[in-house]
Amino acid sequence: MAPKTVRWGMMATGGIVQTFTKDILVDPETRGVDDIKHVVTAVASSSSKDSAEKFIKNCVEGKQGDTQCTAYGSYMELVQDSNVDIVYIGTPHSHHYQNCRLALEHDKPILCEKALTVNAEQAKILFDEAKKRNLFFMEAVWTRYFPLSIEVRRLIQDGKIGEVIRVQSDMSIGAIPEEAFDLSHRMVNKDLAGGALLDLGIYALTWQFQTLYHTLPKEKRKAPRVVGTVVTPEPRTGADEATSMLLEFPVSTPSGKRNAHGIATTAFRAHFDNEVDQVSATPAVRIFGEEGEIQVFGPIYRPSRYRITFRDPEERIQDFSFDFPGDIHGMAWEGDEAARCWMEGKLESESMGWEESLAIMQTMDEVRKQGGLTYPGNIESTEYPIDLAARG
Repeated sequence: MAPKTVRWGMMATGGIVQTFTKDILVDPETRGVDDIKHVVTAVASSSSKDSAEKFIKNCVEGKQGDTQCTAYGSYMELVQDSNVDIVYIGTPHSHHYQNCRLALEHDKPILCEKALTVNAEQAKILFDEAKKRNLFFMEAVWTRYFPLSIEVRRLIQDGKIGEVIRVQSDMSIGAIPEEAFDLSHRMVNKDLAGGALLDLGIYALTWQFQTLYHTLPKEKRKAPRVVGTVVTPEPRTGADEATSMLLEFPVSTPSGKRNAHGIATTAFRAHFDNEVDQVSATPAVRIFGEEGEIQVFGPIYRPSRYRITFRDPEERIQDFSFDFPGDIHGMAWEGDEAARCWMEGKLESESMGWEESLAIMQTMDEVRKQGGLTYPGNIESTEYPIDLAARG
């Protein structure tokens, strides 16, 4: 049977959208996918049509045969294009709520970058709207779909290291913000919901949730309690430059016989690892079980290596590595998942469902509350439409 073609519309033209586009246009058969063919039929920039045309020239032309791709100078034109099956939204998270509402209003299924929104209330409204309109909607947490991530979750569910009692995860980048980011940069600009938590901390929380929450049957999953939070503000803008979170998951995995602890950290100035010849020296994720430990080496947004150690001295240490077929960056796998869900008429992905996305946003809301971290009212608002400054 011939693969089904899925036509994508790209909302924004920044780096993450470029990477996603190039990834999905790599022949899917190189990664063992034979039921889907991705094409990009439209690209929109909110700032200029010229930006969209340059994007198409650099990322699309020559990679999808005779399929044409239209450039737009507004997001409204994109969501009105009948040749678009799914919209990928790669704008700053400050703009996700408004951008998603626009796409949903025009009956477009959505794959939206993480962090999904600025707060949980916005996320809930989006899910309710998608359900009401019978539209597929998924948060683009690409790391979830890596073969490594899938394998680690399976090992936990199979009891390979026994009951998981604690997970430590860190996503810190070793950047001095005063030197690395000017005041307008999305990493420190609070008008763009900048800061470590929503941009980097989402990865630390992704590993908490995919190991301690998602590995349980749906009926046993319970969101964690935020026991404590420490937030350090960036001195120029007040965005968080470091956030540490102590979580209590009320149900451990895989049997659910006790609680489990989660320690998630993110920072600009610290680094998750001291590399030796570009080889990760220490794990950025440690999954502690009663019988052993799984160690995932960073960067945890794009991991390619993990290790299993055991308490039993008779058991040997096991190391595993994964490659990226077809020289993809790794975003193609989430594109495959979204396309397949849409083809099958699903509203959400089982691997990254609405309930879990909402639980993560609620956790970040509580972290922000405890740490005194706020954003401007216009990007926290659930009002629609609000005319935010054009981005992408």
